[in-house]
Amino acid sequence: MSWERDPLYAKAKLFFERAFEETRDDPKFGLWCSLGLELLARAALASISPTLLAEPDREHKYLLHALNRGSELTSRKSVGSIQVFTLCRKLFPKFTEEDFKAALALINRRNEELHSGAAAFDEYRPSQWLASFYRACHSLSSVLGETLENLFGIEEANVATEILKSSLNDVNQRVKSSIGAHDKVFHNKTDEEQKALAAKAVALGTELAIQRHHRVICPACKSVATVQGRPFGKEHITLGDTEIIVRQAVSPTSFSCSACGLKLEGYAELEVAGLGGQYTRRTTYLPEEYYGLVDPDDLDSYFEDYYGGPEYDNE
Repeated sequence: MSWERDPLYAKAKLFFERAFEETRDDPKFGLWCSLGLELLARAALASISPTLLAEPDREHKYLLHALNRGSELTSRKSVGSIQVFTLCRKLFPKFTEEDFKAALALINRRNEELHSGAAAFDEYRPSQWLASFYRACHSLSSVLGETLENLFGIEEANVATEILKSSLNDVNQRVKSSIGAHDKVFHNKTDEEQKALAAKAVALGTELAIQRHHRVICPACKSVATVQGRPFGKEHITLGDTEIIVRQAVSPTSFSCSACGLKLEGYAELEVAGLGGQYTRRTTYLPEEYYGLVDPDDLDSYFEDYYGGPEYDNE
């Protein structure tokens, strides 16, 4: 079993080639696409380290295999497909929440196809998943420094690019239409109503910022609004005189404006609205909070909380 980047990528290409030999209405098209997508995701993880593909265990038997130091008496064991895509979501900002959901939908259909008597891909037509599949493949290919043309071949890559452009145009039209509609409704209100709503939005934005929301300006009504996202990548820690400051990059996933009611979901919609840039979350801790230190005067309450009392099993 190989957990290296290049063999996994080559096998993903082979599976996609097999998929594109089928007609789009053949269930085998979806099945082969789902198999190739998982291998592509595994190749992306392997590009960081093959150890990410080894199933964790207390004795590190499988991890040692990833380091080419495993025992011949122990078979390799890979992490499951859901864990593969979960790691991709955590490690690669380009692999968005939408990509993650699309990948899981395909994997769930694949599992149903392989492990039950249901005709899973007969019921899940390409019109329901093909655009999101191409987008996920594009995201993972970018992570690997590859192109869709290299992954799919020129002809299929051209088809994928056209579908992705069409999908992006739909998002553009939908988001701009929504922004325009909310702008119109907000500015049709009286000046007093607009000022009152804007003031409430400022107060709410301040409150939500404490709850780890990120304040932005609404593209429709220009009031204070907030964005939420998912953290990714390495934490950057700064030691102050009396505090510890942790900074981490965040990829935005949702937007909400309390003043005009505009809501956006997914990185693609936020990108169209000019809100797609990654931002940094700054969190300040006291040293005892960050390191989980215990006040000696509070030992009794500590044991009470964590061990059910001052007497505990020492094994």
